[in-house]
Amino acid sequence: MNYMDQAQVEKRMKRRVTTNKMMRKLFLGSTLFGLIVLAILIFRVLYQGIAWIDWNFLTGTLSTNFENAGIMGAILGTLWLMLVVIIVTLAIGIGAAIYLELYAKKGKLQELIQTNIANLAGVPSIVYGILGLTLFVRLMEMGSTVLAGGLTMSLLVLPIIIVASQEALRAVPGFLSEASYGMGATKWQTVQNIILPTAIPSILTGAILALSRAIGETAPLVVIGIPALLIPFPGGLTDRFTALPMQIYYWTLDASLTSEYANLAAATIIILLLLLFILNSTAIIIRNKYQQRF
Repeated sequence: MNYMDQAQVEKRMKRRVTTNKMMRKLFLGSTLFGLIVLAILIFRVLYQGIAWIDWNFLTGTLSTNFENAGIMGAILGTLWLMLVVIIVTLAIGIGAAIYLELYAKKGKLQELIQTNIANLAGVPSIVYGILGLTLFVRLMEMGSTVLAGGLTMSLLVLPIIIVASQEALRAVPGFLSEASYGMGATKWQTVQNIILPTAIPSILTGAILALSRAIGETAPLVVIGIPALLIPFPGGLTDRFTALPMQIYYWTLDASLTSEYANLAAATIIILLLLLFILNSTAIIIRNKYQQRF
């Protein structure tokens, strides 16, 4: 290598080092900016809402008087909603992923299905609300019930869980299934006892992210007509209900007329975050147990 080539190499190396430092600072700045904004939002919510949280607020019913308003109905509605979403999305999502990844024949049809599923993951949530309104509320005449809301939210997060489950199944080492086949196991026995248990931690990671999105969505519930009025506590899948995101939405609108409703909305946000933390923590504990076993 002559002197000119060596000089060019050193110049290129310096440029790469400089670029690396600049990008590192840029990414660090982006991360810090996001954390600062998040900290400001959390501080604002806590500052406005923490003083409004008491036993009457947690166990009371919705009221037109902000001093007597409670959110127990919204909490129960959210729990019923997430129960439907968890059962439907995990059952259908994991089943669809297993079929597409391990049973479906490779070809143009499978590629078309895969592409459509990936595209559905990016569809705006309000579109799923319109679909739920047309299919579940009107065509199947479910009305604004827990089941209709749960199925609508399930459609919203189902593509995310399918894609995450497929990636988890692909990440399972091939030698595990080959060893199972070598021991004389059938394909379903291999899937049931080897592939699926090994992929469960990664599947649950994707499910946690998907369900975290579902619990905070408001647009689909607004479209299918979920109220935030004085309704009885939901006790089953066919009951009318409201949810915490809906209550936050309506109280935020009412804050333009009565400022105290902004404090109620902030207090409800705190409860929603706590509920999200509890659900996610439960899923993480289950995931960690599977990671220890497999």
